[in-house]
Amino acid sequence: MKAAPAKYLFDDDFAGGGGKPSIALAEHAEKVRQAELSAHARGFAEAQAAAKAEAAQSSAAALGRIAAALERLASGLAAVEARLETAAVEVAVAVARKLTLALIAREPFAEIAALASDCFRHLVASPHVVVRVNDALHASARDGLNEIIRQLALDSRLVVLAEPDIAPGDCRIERADGGIVRNSAAVTAAIEAAVARYVGARTEPAPIPDIAWSLDQ
Repeated sequence: MKAAPAKYLFDDDFAGGGGKPSIALAEHAEKVRQAELSAHARGFAEAQAAAKAEAAQSSAAALGRIAAALERLASGLAAVEARLETAAVEVAVAVARKLTLALIAREPFAEIAALASDCFRHLVASPHVVVRVNDALHASARDGLNEIIRQLALDSRLVVLAEPDIAPGDCRIERADGGIVRNSAAVTAAIEAAVARYVGARTEPAPIPDIAWSLDQ
């Protein structure tokens, strides 16, 4: 015969050592506080690290923009420098041209005398020398050139001819074995052509970049 099941009389004490140990309320509150402090510290550290990483990334991007802007500025300054150099050459040529014209107008025989003196020093056996000058300078040039011949003690016979198509300050010296010409217009044209080639070889000036705009990008 099967025994009848025992009745549950509600006499067991479940708060005793048979269950999980209980903790005091103050200790529980302290553990909660410590957990919150730990979580707060961990969150603060993570936020601080993220802020540092973002700041480093922003700094790197800003430095990159600054480097690019400085490179564009250097290119712009190089273009400005080339433009100023070209302008300086053109101004120098213009000033030299004006000074040359002024000096020739003031001392028209000076260049003729310098060229003739250099040429006469190389005369060895030229019995006949012809110098053609502007007709307005004929008399003064004749006297001046004869004085150069006398000072150099040359035996050459000098003939000075007036030519209306020769510019003041220019001359044409002819002797048996050749001759020499001073043509200021041809010299000026050659100089201007050289300057034009130089200016043409320079790059087209580029605009200076807007640095403030570049940094804000």
